[in-house]
Amino acid sequence: MLDRINTDIKEAMKAKDKDKLQALRYIKSMLTENATSKKPIDEMEVVIKHHKKLKDAIDMYPDGHAMKEQAEVEVKIVEEYLPKQMTDEEVSNLIDQIIAGLDSPNMGGVMKELSPQIKGKFDGKKASQLVTSKLK
Repeated sequence: MLDRINTDIKEAMKAKDKDKLQALRYIKSMLTENATSKKPIDEMEVVIKHHKKLKDAIDMYPDGHAMKEQAEVEVKIVEEYLPKQMTDEEVSNLIDQIIAGLDSPNMGGVMKELSPQIKGKFDGKKASQLVTSKLK
């Protein structure tokens, strides 16, 4: 992934795309920091965490705020590096399979099995809402 980001940084420099360049440089610094840490995690996990922080930042700022607009731009850039997103229908089918496989399905048990399967591919809050509606 770091090679792809380095290539994209060069392209952003040539295109003079400041927003993309800034976002990619930040991701690169996080990946480099992770690689040199005592307990490095998977590169995709680093990108997923950053994406989640950016989405949370969007909710923090009021409409029209410069920081909100910047975060929205960065979210779109970071999404290019995430795994293919799952649809509501795919997650719903996955939830049905998990519920069928459990003796006494409850929110915690279903989410425990579902979370690793959708991490980075589907919004966790939305998934918990789907699970809640299916368990009723």
